[in-house]
Formats: sequence, C-alpha cells, structure tokens
Amino acid sequence: ISVTSSVMQFEYQDCCINILDTPGHQDFSEDTYRTLAAADCAVMLIDAAKGVEPQTEKLFRVCKLRGIPIFTFVNKMDREGRDPLDLMDELENHLGMPACPLMWPIFESYKFRGVFDRHTRLVHLFKAEEHGATAIEAKVISLGDPEIEAHLSEESRARLTEDLELLEVAGDELDLDRVRAGELSPMFFGSALTNFAVQPFLESFLKLAPPPGRRASAGGDVEATDPAFSAFCFKIQANMD
Repeated sequence: ISVTSSVMQFEYQDCCINILDTPGHQDFSEDTYRTLAAADCAVMLIDAAKGVEPQTEKLFRVCKLRGIPIFTFVNKMDREGRDPLDLMDELENHLGMPACPLMWPIFESYKFRGVFDRHTRLVHLFKAEEHGATAIEAKVISLGDPEIEAHLSEESRARLTEDLELLEVAGDELDLDRVRAGELSPMFFGSALTNFAVQPFLESFLKLAPPPGRRASAGGDVEATDPAFSAFCFKIQANMD
C-alpha cells in the first residue's frame, strides 16, 4: 500500500499521460483528496473478489462531488472472484453509478482467458504462463471466426454469448456526454499484475478520457493549451531541496 502521492509520466500513441498514484491507506486520505483536485478523470480499481471496498467508496464520493469522470477497471481477474454481473450490480446499487462494460471477461471454466471488445467484436486471448511487467502478446480473433473453436470450448463460447445478449438488453449504452459528466462509468476487466487486458483498456481510455480542461485562477479561467501556462506545482514538501 503506497503512503505518498507520486506522478508517473509516459507517452503513448502521441499522448502524454500523467498517472497520479494516490495513497491507498485511509490514514493518508488527505493526500488523495488533494490529488483528485488536479485530476481530469479517475480510474477506479475494483478487486474482482472483494468488490467495492470502504476506502474506494470514500474516494468515489469525492470524485462524484467534483464531477470527475470515472473509469472502472476490475482487477485481479486471474484469481477466483465474483460474477462480473454481480460487480456491475454493486456499482449501480451501492455507489449509484451505472456501468457500461466496453470489455467483457472470457472464462474457460473458472479460469480467466481474456476479454471481448464489444465495440470491435474482437476476442483478446492471453496465455497465463506469459506474464510480467512487459507487454505480452495476445491472440486477437473475431468472435465469428471458426478459428476461435480451437481456443475456446463450446461451453465458454456459449457463456460469452449469453452474457453479451443480457448486456444488450439490460445494460446501459455508451454515452460520452454522460461519461464526461461523471454519470456513467465505462467498465473494463483484466489483471494488472499479470498484464492481462491492460493495453486494450489503455487504448480505449485514451479515446474516451477528456483532455486537460480549464482551471479557475485569480486572473480568470486558464486553458491547459494557453501558451502563457507553463507548469503547475503538484506538491511541496518540507525539508527537501
């Protein structure tokens, strides 16, 4: 559990991404609240087994209060966890946040095999024995491709088809205006530790997340693209150079 705020910056697909990592322990909540004041959107990590935890709920309330768009990533899918539909239900009933799954998990019995991209209709399959801090190769197949029968059992394909039909009937449609107003959360599934489905999430996130917006100042609103704006002070800490 981290106890200090930190910033990690990297470039991907012509975008400059700043990840503001926040303390996970409740004793350091104040640092997290200050960090959220500088964020353009938030990624809410949900444990696949535990669901919404108390500290997550507190930070969610802060995001809602500030109108910050929230993306949901259900983590630790490589371990035994709750049914994805139950997690969706908990988000809506417990947090009051309807979710729109853009990726849906694929299982072989109880084993997580990959995700289905509802927009492209492509299946991303991962090999459990190949994992780590670097990107891993994924097998990408169209759901209607006969080749998929060699990678997923009939039972697994039937479960995926049934889940997708249920989402079409009962799920919320993606509405970018609602997402950016903090009223609808795009939902993704994967495993950060084993690097399952992180890249598909990142690419969808870059398409949907809002760019840096204007900020209020004593001299009036300042646009992030204003040539007079050069930097911002993220954190000042005593006894440092």
